[in-house]
Amino acid sequence: MTGDAIPEDDGIQVADMKAIRAEGRDELRALMRAQIAIGKARREPAVKPATPRPPGHRPGAWPTGSSPPGPPPDWDIPAGEWQAAARHYSNETHRPDLPCDCGNCPEETR
Repeated sequence: MTGDAIPEDDGIQVADMKAIRAEGRDELRALMRAQIAIGKARREPAVKPATPRPPGHRPGAWPTGSSPPGPPPDWDIPAGEWQAAARHYSNETHRPDLPCDCGNCPEETR
């Protein structure tokens, strides 16, 4: 049984069911399977075609004529300044009642 043989109006009528039952059990099963297939086809969206890739694109590579960004400006800061800033943050967070010994704070706040 195919979807073409089943009417699209109000579905299967009582007279249709009586006629199919009279024909036999296999015909009824075929009709029910066809109805299920038609219902699934109605509710499942059609598969969209994949978008075409731009010509000459290498997967994982930067586009032609461009380059990745350079190093961040944070990398230009000397290591000693990083360590002093980390020490100052640690002092403010963990020891707020004690004077700061980071080396960058003025004498009056130490």
